[in-house]
Amino acid sequence: MSPTTHTYDYDYLVIGGGSGGIASAKRAAGYGKKVAVIEEARLGGTCVNVGCVPKKVMWNAASIAELLHHDANEYGFDVSSSKLDFRTLKEKRDAYIVRLNHIYANGFKNANVESITGTATFVDGHTVAVGDKSYTAEHILIAVGGRPSFPPGEGVSEHCISSDGFFEMEDLPEKVVVAGAGYIAVELAGVLCALGSEVHLVLRKHNALREFDEMIVQELATEMERQGIIIHRNTSGIQSVKLNNGNQKKIVSTVNGETIDDVDVVLMAVGRIPNVEKLNLEKAGVELAGKFISVDEYSNTSTKNVYALGDVCGRVELTPMAIAAGRRLADRLFSNLKQFENAKVSYENVPTVVFSHPTIGTCGLTEAQAVEKYGRDNLNIYKSRFANLFYGIFDMEYSDKPKTSMKVICAGVDEKVVGLHVIGMGSDEMLQGFGVAMKMGCTKADLDSCVAIHPTAAEEFVTLGQWGKSVQATGAKHSPLNGAEALEPTLKK
Repeated sequence: MSPTTHTYDYDYLVIGGGSGGIASAKRAAGYGKKVAVIEEARLGGTCVNVGCVPKKVMWNAASIAELLHHDANEYGFDVSSSKLDFRTLKEKRDAYIVRLNHIYANGFKNANVESITGTATFVDGHTVAVGDKSYTAEHILIAVGGRPSFPPGEGVSEHCISSDGFFEMEDLPEKVVVAGAGYIAVELAGVLCALGSEVHLVLRKHNALREFDEMIVQELATEMERQGIIIHRNTSGIQSVKLNNGNQKKIVSTVNGETIDDVDVVLMAVGRIPNVEKLNLEKAGVELAGKFISVDEYSNTSTKNVYALGDVCGRVELTPMAIAAGRRLADRLFSNLKQFENAKVSYENVPTVVFSHPTIGTCGLTEAQAVEKYGRDNLNIYKSRFANLFYGIFDMEYSDKPKTSMKVICAGVDEKVVGLHVIGMGSDEMLQGFGVAMKMGCTKADLDSCVAIHPTAAEEFVTLGQWGKSVQATGAKHSPLNGAEALEPTLKK
């Protein structure tokens, strides 16, 4: 007898219309597969609607405010009349996001990807229900992302907003409490402070961004306090948020006994949880690892034809990471090309930027991680701390000028770069190229071999220490050291 063949509605069914799901769906459709995406809300997911994109708009606005209120006069400009119309900013930001939603919808049409609106639940490993309709697929991807979580505490859920709620604010609050130590808390605290709010950052322990390199942690704390953010350390978290019936303001109490009165907005940014509750994963035999979906390095779940990626898996929760994982998964499943038969993404040396004030860029290991992995004796660490040339003409003491700090961590006799960290003006835009170099296995000598671009802050990375005196070892396929000629490309015959 011939083996039984199954006929499915789709070759590929993607649950979740965020960045990772959309990227994977469009890549699969590009291979001629029949593809649909199920999304219960607006296309684009967290990043487009209540994450990276609108946050960057707000960061841009905050950066303009800093220039107008603190920097422009140092360059001779009179901008005393500058004033923010917060509602205009919100309207323009929201209109931009709506345009992006439409662009994604049109992108589906152009890519021949079907869009299904509703909440998806598994019926079995090949079947998903949306309302009273069922859809079958040979392959199913789960890319539903996550959402902000609220900690326990009296009045917390009733009187606080999350990072999602930040984008619903119609007016700039006068006084804000931001609770959290991660990059979302740091970013939104910085935005609100720059725009003019009195900001209190409540930390459960001593520092924000505790998982980052110690240099970043300390420099960020110094700069936040210099800008006027009031940091409440070692509070063990927020115990209660109560409403003052007299003026409708909030009273925030921490576990360690501190009280913050007359608060307009309390913003909780203490973590995120994956959106798995509605999926009925047990129907498909998909297993969890704690609160996240368990996957291997190829995005495979415990069920053969079901996959998962992005924030729902809890590994490197960054939009570009989900996009890369989604595309590589589609390459492996549908390309039929030998070069992609084992395609996957690497979760090592992922460059990351925090849009704090100032920005932070980091790639690879922290100093503490490098010491643990390689031992202190196997490391050479190069550092620099300086005031950006932008602040050169400012009429203030050098000690009062905002600083840029850099660190390059090198391991082994060949001084391979295993960690690169920067905080200061322009960090966000300088990191991408160094991320490429680290993915290619660059050494300290490789950095030195690149002629500096002057005057920039980035040039410091290629002139650290005694320039050109490192061991002449390269991580490149073709050595760039000691004036070597550039490698010519291989041309078509």
